[in-house]
Amino acid sequence: MWLFLVFITLVFGVLAGLYAWTVYKKLEENQIGHPRVAELSSIIHGGAMAFLKKEYTWLAPFVGVVALLLVALLGLGAAFAFILGALCSATAGYIGMYVATNSNGRTTYAALEGMEKDDGSAAGNALEVAFSGGSIVGMVVVGLGLIGLSVAYLFLNDVTALTAFGMGASSIALFARVGGGIYTKAADVGADLVGKVEAGIPEDDPRNPAVIADNVGDNVGDIAGMGADLFESYVNSILAAMAIGAVYTFTPGVADSQLGLWGIGFPMFLAAWGVFASVIGCMMISQKAPFADKVRAYAAKLPGMVEVIKRIEEGDAAFALRVGTFVAGGLMIAGTFILSILFFFSNSISVFLSVTSGVLAGIAIGVVTEIYTSGDYKFVQKVAESSNTGTATVILSGLSLGMMSTGIPVILICLSTLISYYLAGMFGVAVAAVGMLSITGISLSVDAYGPIADNAGGIAEMSELPEGVRKITDHLDAIGNTTAAMGKGLAIGSAALTALALFVAYSQAAKIDKIDIMNPYVIIGLLIGGMLPFIFCALSIDAVSKAAGAMIEEVRNQFRTITGIMEGTGKPDYERCVSISTHAALTQMIIPGVMAIVVPVLVGFLLGKEALGGLLGGAIVTGVMMALFMANSGGAWDNAKKYIEEGHFGGKGSPNHAAAVVGDTVGDPFKDTAGPALNILIKLMTVVALVLAPLF
Repeated sequence: MWLFLVFITLVFGVLAGLYAWTVYKKLEENQIGHPRVAELSSIIHGGAMAFLKKEYTWLAPFVGVVALLLVALLGLGAAFAFILGALCSATAGYIGMYVATNSNGRTTYAALEGMEKDDGSAAGNALEVAFSGGSIVGMVVVGLGLIGLSVAYLFLNDVTALTAFGMGASSIALFARVGGGIYTKAADVGADLVGKVEAGIPEDDPRNPAVIADNVGDNVGDIAGMGADLFESYVNSILAAMAIGAVYTFTPGVADSQLGLWGIGFPMFLAAWGVFASVIGCMMISQKAPFADKVRAYAAKLPGMVEVIKRIEEGDAAFALRVGTFVAGGLMIAGTFILSILFFFSNSISVFLSVTSGVLAGIAIGVVTEIYTSGDYKFVQKVAESSNTGTATVILSGLSLGMMSTGIPVILICLSTLISYYLAGMFGVAVAAVGMLSITGISLSVDAYGPIADNAGGIAEMSELPEGVRKITDHLDAIGNTTAAMGKGLAIGSAALTALALFVAYSQAAKIDKIDIMNPYVIIGLLIGGMLPFIFCALSIDAVSKAAGAMIEEVRNQFRTITGIMEGTGKPDYERCVSISTHAALTQMIIPGVMAIVVPVLVGFLLGKEALGGLLGGAIVTGVMMALFMANSGGAWDNAKKYIEEGHFGGKGSPNHAAAVVGDTVGDPFKDTAGPALNILIKLMTVVALVLAPLF
């Protein structure tokens, strides 16, 4: 039976990989026919890949040391799973970076080529290429996740030892998120404050010395970092559900009623079906997807779908991405119903509704996040309006918005937790988290297309292409900002449920019946755990601040000393700025990353397993709140700036715009460095506790 589970999961993992490979081969057919576009794309590709190789070189000794410790403490099985998880996570980031940096210039040229043809195909062509690149990233992540889990389970046949796979994935993801976030935001802040505000030149202007580092950083942070982030979220949600499902019983006290392999297999099959649902969703969006024409032809037979497909093919990006996601979500819910009956006939409705509550809560959190962070709604418009009275009020209104925005998502997380627990206990909560992340394939595809479109716009600006090309890429980028904000909301919601499920799995492994807050050791653990997200954010933001300060000084110095730089006759020293971001990212990512592993271990050994349980509880509560607050504040500041740039409240170059740019630079490390890394922090600490639970 367990071999059958492994086989099915492996098949769907390979299916995701084959889909990604097929789309990539079609993407390669789009040649870049503009020399400057091809040159810039190559420069960004080289810089991004060089950084990633350096980062992995720095991380290799860390992985080796931890693996040796696991061999000594828990045996070869745990060490093997840890190394495999780390390798899969790193590979997902590497492939994602490689594909994205080979898609940006192609997206730019697709928009240019469409404009030159003057047949209305420019927007559709650019969307097609950008989304194709994003879909490869998404499918590689889920494919490697399922293949890695299958291989680890095949060799170990032990769910407890398998959790080390999640520890390896989370370790790499945390370093990738923090390092990538420091890199990209140091460059972004430096480029914006000196270029936009002080020099008054456009974003991505080739005269700005930080412009190449900024475009490289978009890939380092938002592709490699995000890919590793969602990889660990995806596999840890499955592992948590497997760990709980292995020992769960729907009727407590009844002998021989543990779910066993049924509880292990259900989350694996859910994830496998999610791959299929995501592939179909991608086929609705992208014509480069294999069999996309057949899927669309079948869909056209359904009522009202002819007009839907027409709008997609015309290049309505927001509509296309929404349709693809909804199709995948609908298929996921339908497949969950069938799987619930097959696995748990008498309890099928309870399990089905538990998973559905997770899917719906994830969608709802994404919608709420969009409302708080999109320029189409009053919240962001009020932040933009506050620029009438200066920078301070922009920052204050953004902080207020972020704090207020935690309310509804937390209530939605609580409702999903309560409903799923009432219906199917902690197994229900665990599979609700799997439900949230089950269509990661298309969610990440939609998310990853944004940085590709952003890079495409930068290349268009630096190549001095017609203004219409930049308008197309900016439109795609603006939609990408909204989808990225929605993705962050989904990641935070799933992190809360996954961390809770991992916490329960830790309690089971450590044989803890309850966490008594009257116990002083538990209180100490709670306080330490509650403190850690704040210390983590402080270290991350301070790293960005230091690196951005060095970047600002370098850019100012080049503007002063390089003759003809503003006239376009002098060439900026791009390499120097790339070097500043690289050095800052690699040196400053170490302490936050190591802290997430060392502190839980020290608390567990020195204060005991109950204190460690308190630490995990405190970290989950403050980590989720901080992550929501920082992601939404940062997203609101970013889109308030863009709202002003569209011509509101004075437009570009006005004092309002300068104030909004400063607000955006404050929000950059919020939403792209510290905030998203908190999701990984709370799960990494919990999975470390779970892996080492037998020692406590």
